Amino acid sequence: MANSFDKFRAHPWHGLPVGENAPEIVEAYIEITPFDAVKYEIDKQTGYLRVDRPQGSSALPPTLYGFIPRTYCGDRVAALTPRAEIGDKDPLDICILSQQRIARAEVVMSARVVGGIRLLDDGEADDKIVACLANDPVFDYAKDLKNLPSAVVNRIVHYFATYKMDVAGDGTNSIEVVGTYGAEEAHQVVRASMEDYDEKFGDIDRRVSGVDDRRDV
Repeated sequence: MANSFDKFRAHPWHGLPVGENAPEIVEAYIEITPFDAVKYEIDKQTGYLRVDRPQGSSALPPTLYGFIPRTYCGDRVAALTPRAEIGDKDPLDICILSQQRIARAEVVMSARVVGGIRLLDDGEADDKIVACLANDPVFDYAKDLKNLPSAVVNRIVHYFATYKMDVAGDGTNSIEVVGTYGAEEAHQVVRASMEDYDEKFGDIDRRVSGVDDRRDV
């Protein structure tokens, strides 16, 4: 019997592959580009992009930004983050570097994982995997986060350290940057999120049931 989802567009979170060579090389669905002054995020029910809010500060995203399909930040991901009470219950976020301008979202690409940024958001583990476009020869040299220019890494860290700051109010910020890590640890985080996904959703055909309407990054 044909799966009913064969008749429709695949849901980006549940219907796209994580990648045959994960966790080293993963598939990524892009929600935001470095040129977006508005924050878009996947609508969990429909699989389409939803306008969430204007960017909270004058800073624009420093990289392509999205998530790795068929991942979930649950107990295993939280266990890798000191002081995390729980995972953020969303797919695992990913930032992707490309030497050429990619100015549109809702695209899928293969990315080589080189490291990550460990964040706490109100006690929830909210890791941001850092990766390079897999077939971009300019970034062939980057096998680990330490291979990237420090200015590039610092720019990514600064963006996530401040992107939820209430610049129009009292300056409160729910984000705490715990630290950064290299490729080996990033592979552990990706693998943990894949295992969390399998435990949470089980049968891969249950692509939409049991999830909230939106994700909060």
